[in-house]
Amino acid sequence: MSPNDASELPNIAQVLGEVLQGVAADEQPLLIAVAERLAAARYRNWAMEVAEPTRQAELLRCAAREEQIASRVEALYPGAASTQRRILTANPDLEALNHSLFAGRPLAEQFTIQAAGERLGAATWRAFARRETRPEARDSLLACAALEEQSAVALEAMLRADAEA
Repeated sequence: MSPNDASELPNIAQVLGEVLQGVAADEQPLLIAVAERLAAARYRNWAMEVAEPTRQAELLRCAAREEQIASRVEALYPGAASTQRRILTANPDLEALNHSLFAGRPLAEQFTIQAAGERLGAATWRAFARRETRPEARDSLLACAALEEQSAVALEAMLRADAEA
């Protein structure tokens, strides 16, 4: 299935797994931090698309959480910006791939995909935390997992509300 196949939602774990395989294990959190910033931009775009002020505010809170996650992770790695530039140079299609997962889909499908991505992100940060030897870094990664889950819950609540309407 191509990421644009509207008949089926993309398997975020498979797509992310393929991208992560091309990055050294110790740099994978920084790659995910890049994806968090892309997600923050997506949330801000969604906030501009929806008319309901409460929903706009919630989407902007999700964007802020994504930025907070990226900042927390980047703070754990000296030279994070340089490493991320190198990762992006080695993976020039990363942003286009990220965009293609959502392009041309109704907003409800985009929210469904993103909610799955948030759940996967939470699991990923927990996995990184398990292999982390620095207690403060472990705590920060676990906090990232909790932030991901908050956004997943918010999106799932919006989807439920739409289904009940």
